[in-house]
Amino acid sequence: MGNMMILIPMILYLLLMFGIAIYTNSRSSDNGNFMEEYFIGGRSMGGFVLAMTLIATYSSASSFVGGPGVAYSTGYAWILLSMIQVPTAFLTLGVLGKKFAIISRKINAVTVTDYLKARYDNHFIAITTSIAMIVFFSAAMVAQFIGGAKLFEAVTGYSYVTGLIIFGISVILYTTIGGFKAVAITDAIQGVVMILATTFLLVAIVNAGGGVENITAKMIETNPNALTPTAGGAVSIPFILSFWVLVGFAVLGLPQTTIRCMGFKDSKSLHNAMVIGTVVVGFLMLGMHLVGALGAYVVPGLSGDGAIPGITVQILSPVLAGIFIAGPLAAIMSTVDSMLILASASIIKDLYLNYGKGKVQEKHLNRISFITTGIIGLIVFIFAINPPSIIVWINLFAFGGLEAAFFWPTILGLYWKKANADGAMLSIILGIGSFFIFTIYSIKPFGMHQIVPTLIIALIAFVIGSLFGRKNSEATIKLFWEE
Repeated sequence: MGNMMILIPMILYLLLMFGIAIYTNSRSSDNGNFMEEYFIGGRSMGGFVLAMTLIATYSSASSFVGGPGVAYSTGYAWILLSMIQVPTAFLTLGVLGKKFAIISRKINAVTVTDYLKARYDNHFIAITTSIAMIVFFSAAMVAQFIGGAKLFEAVTGYSYVTGLIIFGISVILYTTIGGFKAVAITDAIQGVVMILATTFLLVAIVNAGGGVENITAKMIETNPNALTPTAGGAVSIPFILSFWVLVGFAVLGLPQTTIRCMGFKDSKSLHNAMVIGTVVVGFLMLGMHLVGALGAYVVPGLSGDGAIPGITVQILSPVLAGIFIAGPLAAIMSTVDSMLILASASIIKDLYLNYGKGKVQEKHLNRISFITTGIIGLIVFIFAINPPSIIVWINLFAFGGLEAAFFWPTILGLYWKKANADGAMLSIILGIGSFFIFTIYSIKPFGMHQIVPTLIIALIAFVIGSLFGRKNSEATIKLFWEE
């Protein structure tokens, strides 16, 4: 039998998210532009909400459960890797923000595929990127569902399936009902919860271990390799350097974060979000991975994805554990809801409306979008019933696949006039194909992560295709480069 003192605060938290979705839906339903409202939030996000929804979307089960779990076993080396993610918000908003916002408003884009379709005027690119988004988002969402259910199981004592049902249904319902604006608002709340939970857990683990100096003395005595940047050689230098690509600058190719560049209100909001986002993501990554690394010498005997839940239960009282486990839960929920709404947008906006029914009445579009979002969530829920072992690797695989498909077409499409459909097609096909081959056969040139050779191949393909392929039309050049 599970612990009700832990369960009750978690249930109340989930009900709060559901209530916000219902309220947001009631406030948004009469806006008059369902597509823009449901899938992009009416382009009305201020700086704080933009920063928090960007960070909450990017921070996930990997950031709050999987990554700290690896830090628990390897030590400070994984903290070093996690800190590569600090510039995420600054890079995404600084490089893409203003230009992406201007272009998306000019072409009335509400999805990343809308932008790619307008930029390259090619149906193959639109369909392929939509399918890639759905496939890799589904893989990432499975990882998040697993993380949420395992977290629930470890902390409350109830079964994995019970946790999956409660967590999964809650996220599916509030995302389906509330749309993008509910996702953004709940993400902002969940970002604050993440900050509070990280602070409380870090303070608690330091106090439980008798201070950082005492914990460090135990690390030196029992496992001095945990203090080294490579964990005594367990984490290679090339692998560390390749992480600057995977979770560093290549995050510019993640649709779930780049879509935020379409939804902010004005330049002031963008600039505020860049500062807030950078500070917050740095604190969250450092704080949670320190909890994992230090926790190994305060609460020994745990492993993998069970480390953070186990630490939380053992160092906090049941009520506090129920409250502050909401931090990792919030990180997981905020990633799922963003991917769920974007996967739905890919099916409804990018495939169904563009290549299926065409124009659909507003009331029918409303109903179809709700049903599609719910069905995607249900399918992901089913795949999560029999979980694989390590969340962080599923999440990194999904990251790599999305970057292979979207990075060069997104960046070069914005900043290189000669970028054309032939280059983008070659980049997408060879990028996704090479990433699958490198991953399936565990090919790591010079010990680097598979994303590095993948992006090199995709870039070469893009440049060759663009230089020797069909030129862009005058209409495309005018649309994207003339004021």
